Amino acid sequence: MTAGTGKVTFIGAGPGAADLITLRGARALGAADVVIWASSLVQEEILEHARPGALIVDSAALPIEGVLPYYERAAAEGLHVARVHSGDPALWGAVQEQLDRARELGLEVEIVPGVSAFSAVAALAQRELTIPEVAQSVILTRLEGGKTPMPPGESIHAFAAHGTTMAVFLSAARSGQLAAELLAGGYPPDTPVIVASRATWPDEELAHCTVATLEETVKARKLWKHTLFLVGPALGAHGTRSHLYHPGHFHGHRRADRTARAALRDADAQRGAARQAIASDPK
Repeated sequence: MTAGTGKVTFIGAGPGAADLITLRGARALGAADVVIWASSLVQEEILEHARPGALIVDSAALPIEGVLPYYERAAAEGLHVARVHSGDPALWGAVQEQLDRARELGLEVEIVPGVSAFSAVAALAQRELTIPEVAQSVILTRLEGGKTPMPPGESIHAFAAHGTTMAVFLSAARSGQLAAELLAGGYPPDTPVIVASRATWPDEELAHCTVATLEETVKARKLWKHTLFLVGPALGAHGTRSHLYHPGHFHGHRRADRTARAALRDADAQRGAARQAIASDPK
């Protein structure tokens, strides 16, 4: 790059394990003149992708004011900065304020997505989060009342009313409040919960419990930091037949079997009638 044409690439490094970075992310690391990473959130092995001679900056102890001078230098000298974030940069990464400043400086900006902790935990637990007829939505949120205010209308209590799969970040320090809000919002006490601490790190911990036993599980195992909760009935449900691979389902690459198609329509009609009966039941 030439002076005045610097670039910042925000790279999602994944939840912990160094080999969960994407190929695109690894290539961006290898092309960077400056690599900014947080040793508290990202494994050091990730730096093996950096080129010899690159400036390596550990941002674990730096506020945003300690990071911005490297963007300013990139703009002045035409450097490429790789800003490495844990998980996916789109979620709780304080990326937007950095993007805004980078654009003000005239820097080219790129974002490389990463594996988020919620999908990594589902993989570790070997669970699907969206099981047909059980849960078809995933809510990503955190407990209100922390350092960052929640917007009006966003609360664990309100989201719990949907009864679907929920991934709760940044909330382990107040596990009792979290459990109380989940119950108050409508999750039954026996709703399955997966508690994951430092997922994909060498010292990862995974605990299975219920909403009723969530608080005692967290406290007994001292799962205070880098902890994620998955909550919802899908975590304990068996797989149901999906339409996608049913012989009666068709799409641009496959025709439907006529007999199977008729059977699928009948089954859908029966399920629809059953749901309607439940919805109209005054109980």
